[in-house]
Amino acid sequence: MKRLEGKAALVTGGNSGIGLATAKQFVAEGAYVFITGRRQAELDAAVNAIGENIRGVQSDVSNLADLDRLFATIKQEQGHLDILFANAGVGEIAPLGSITEEQFDKTFSINVKGLLFTVQKALPLLPEGASIILNASLTSIKGTPAFSVYSATKAAVRSFARNWILDLKERQIRVNAISPGVVLTPGYDHLGLSDEQLQEFIDSQAVTIPLGRVGTPDEIAKAVVFLASDDSSFVNGIELFVDGGMAQI
Repeated sequence: MKRLEGKAALVTGGNSGIGLATAKQFVAEGAYVFITGRRQAELDAAVNAIGENIRGVQSDVSNLADLDRLFATIKQEQGHLDILFANAGVGEIAPLGSITEEQFDKTFSINVKGLLFTVQKALPLLPEGASIILNASLTSIKGTPAFSVYSATKAAVRSFARNWILDLKERQIRVNAISPGVVLTPGYDHLGLSDEQLQEFIDSQAVTIPLGRVGTPDEIAKAVVFLASDDSSFVNGIELFVDGGMAQI
């Protein structure tokens, strides 16, 4: 039997990268999946790529009115939500000394405020025993040059998981954080690096990873499926590193 048979799931930022890979895995495991994204064209392409048991809803997680519309749609079409993967996030390279207020506000608005209100507004739709997975990052515990603002948001995300398992314990809702390591996704296209600079970054990171390579979105998605399914029924509040061992050295 498929591990998510009959489940309804939401993946924010599901139009590319880790979110899209996870949506594909969720559908393959029997779930009906809602995905969100800010760009309608990419969202439509993702829905077409998956083909069935998938619904795209254009929304920006930092816009609370968009979130209200999203969850009204889910309530109307499915009535409940068994799995929530709060995945949407952004990051920009900005060393201390050149961080702007705009960069700070944008990153915290999406990665922290958006994630918090995504989860909070989903609560009325979550039955007892639902699973919430938060997308954190290896940077929640390891320093990264010019990435302090992003890293701070991911440390906040990890902290949310620890606290929310207490807030939700009466409902037996599990909350876990997934922390990917270096995984090449379309998100890197927005860092302002040339192709050569990006390859240099990937090569420099690969040599620091015990497995000797960077990860793939599919590898992260498989771990998210584990946290979403009953296979992890006694796993709660953890930070699961999927990083080739990078966080352990």
